[in-house]
Amino acid sequence: MSSPMRIGIAGLGTVGIGVVKLIRKHARDLERRSGRKVEIVAVSARNRKKVRGIVLSGYEWVKDPLDLVNNPDIDVIVELIGGSEGVARDLVTAALMAGKHVVTANKALLAHHGHELALLADKQKVSLCFEAAVAGGIPAIKALREGFAANDIQAVRGILNGTCNYILTNMRESGRDFRDVLKEAQAKGYAEANPAFDVDGIDAAHKLALLTALAFGIKPDMDSLETTGIRHITASDIAHATELGYRIKLLGLCRREGTRLIQSVEPCLVPEQSALGGVEGVLNAVQVRGDFVGQGWLVGRGAGEGPTASAVVADLIDIARGHRVPVFGIPARQMKVGNFASTDILEGHFYMHVVVRDQPGVLAQIAAILRDHKVSVEAVLQRGRDPGKPVSIVMTTHKVKQADMRRAASKISGLSLVKGKPCLMRIEQD
Repeated sequence: MSSPMRIGIAGLGTVGIGVVKLIRKHARDLERRSGRKVEIVAVSARNRKKVRGIVLSGYEWVKDPLDLVNNPDIDVIVELIGGSEGVARDLVTAALMAGKHVVTANKALLAHHGHELALLADKQKVSLCFEAAVAGGIPAIKALREGFAANDIQAVRGILNGTCNYILTNMRESGRDFRDVLKEAQAKGYAEANPAFDVDGIDAAHKLALLTALAFGIKPDMDSLETTGIRHITASDIAHATELGYRIKLLGLCRREGTRLIQSVEPCLVPEQSALGGVEGVLNAVQVRGDFVGQGWLVGRGAGEGPTASAVVADLIDIARGHRVPVFGIPARQMKVGNFASTDILEGHFYMHVVVRDQPGVLAQIAAILRDHKVSVEAVLQRGRDPGKPVSIVMTTHKVKQADMRRAASKISGLSLVKGKPCLMRIEQD
C-alpha cells in the first residue's frame, strides 16, 4: 500500500461531521478501494466548544482554517465552510497555490469563481473536486464530466433544490399555501431560518451554472442565468395544475438553441406521469440529453449529512487513486464565454392564472389581448360565479414564443378588472 492520504477539514457543520463519521466507519473499505489509507489530520471550525455528537479529540484543532494550508502533513484540504467570498475563497485559493488538492461542497464559490480556481488547479497540477456541490449524493458532476464525455450535450435540466421540491410536494398533498408549508419545512430542518437562497432559486442557480459549465465547456456565468423562485406559487396554482394533469416543479435548465445557450431557474409545469413529475419530496433529479446516449437520468437525495458526505468522500477516493481530471472536464484555458440568449426566444406551451373581478366582459378583454399577441388558448378553467368578487381564470396555451406570452401577460395585468400580476409558467414536456 502507498503512504496514507492525509486531509484537513475546514467546517464542521452537518456535512463536515458526516465526512468524519463516514471516514471512520468505512476506513477499511476506503483503503481497499483507493489503495491508501485516508486519514484526518486536522480540523477547523468557528466554535470548538459546540456539541457535535462526535469525539474530535484525536485530531489537531486549528483555529484559523488557513493554517491547514501551512501544515506539511496535510495533502488535501476539504472546504465545507461555504460562501462565495471571504474565508472559503481565501482557503481554496491558498491551498491550490500551495499545491494541495481541494475537495469542496461550495457551489456558490465555484459558480462565481470556478474558472479562475480551475486555472489555478491546472497550473499547479492538483485536483479541485466538487461532486458534493450539486445534488448531494447524486453523482451528477462525475456523470457529466466523465460518463457523458463522449457526447455532444444538447440539454441539461433538473430538480436541483430539495427544499423547494419538498414545499411544492407538501402544498399539493395538503392543499396549504406556501407560507404555512415553509414554516413546517423550517421546523423539520428542511429549510433554513432565512430561506431566501432556496425559495428564491439562488441555490439552484449556483448548481445549474456548474452543470452548464460542465455540459457545454464554458465558464460558469451567473449573470446570464434568469432566476425565478417559488414564493408566488399559491395553493390554487397547485390545485389547478393537478386538475390539468401537471405538477409544478422548480426546474434548472440549460439547452442549446441553434448557436446560443439558454439557462434559467424557474417554476414550470411538468406532466404528472413524467419522470420529473414523479420526483417528490426532498429528492433531486438531473436529466442529460446527449446526441449518442439520448436521455440519461439521475435521481436521489440532494442534501443532508449522509448524501453530501458520501459525495465528498467519493472525491477523496479519486484523489487517493491518483485520478485527476480537469475541473470542468476540459483544460480551464480552453473554456469559453458562453453565447447566451434570453428565454424570450423559447417557444412552448404556457399556464396562466389570472385573478379577476367577476363581471361581464372580462374574459373577452383577456381573449382580445391574447389574440393580439398571437397566443392561442388550448384549455380554460373557470369555476363558479361571484359577481363583483375575485375569481380565477386559468388557461393553457398552444405553442407560442415566450416573449409574446410575457407581453400578453403584462398587458392583461393592466386591465382594471384584473387583480394583481398573472401567474405565468412554461409547461415542460419530457
